[in-house]
Amino acid sequence: MRAWVGFAVKATVAGAGFGAVTSLLNALGSPYGSFGAGLRGTFWARCAQVLSLLVDTGWAWAALAVVAGLAAGTRRRGAVAGVAALGAACAAYYVTDGVVRDEPFGTYGGELLFWWAGSVLAGSVLGAVGAAARRPGAAGLLAGLVVPAGAAVQMAVLPPGTTTEAWAGTLARGITWAGAAALALWLAVRFVRQPRPAAVSARPGA
Repeated sequence: MRAWVGFAVKATVAGAGFGAVTSLLNALGSPYGSFGAGLRGTFWARCAQVLSLLVDTGWAWAALAVVAGLAAGTRRRGAVAGVAALGAACAAYYVTDGVVRDEPFGTYGGELLFWWAGSVLAGSVLGAVGAAARRPGAAGLLAGLVVPAGAAVQMAVLPPGTTTEAWAGTLARGITWAGAAALALWLAVRFVRQPRPAAVSARPGA
């Protein structure tokens, strides 16, 4: 029981940190809010804008649940960790949004409930996938490829940065493509290098 509480707490803390940082990066990268206005045109504003386009994407939130499941270990724990991470991330995101935008938290109630429901559905599946990525063989390889494949699909179908400055979107998409390709290559190399079971001779006593 203590082990279950431990990994659930860790997933919750990690998710809360991810959600809060994502909201802050959005605020710092935007020149229209009070947080970003003071950084307008600076190097830090550009960094925040690109980082915002990297983390505030569907594949990055999915990766959060996958990593939480990977850290949890088993599929059951992974499912719980995925839900905890995404649920905490959503809550922290909207809480931080309320602070940086100086808006009542209650105005986000409907959105938060919607995304909490999504966290239960998607987080349980993605967390279990993350736990399965620990397994050797083709099953582990396929589970591990979920994140880079998801990133690639989003870059092709719904790329980030289409409503921001062109250079920021181009850079964010380039980083995502490069990261997805590097991770997929690493997973493939790990799969190839995995030791294979020794062949068993068909002759008795051999």
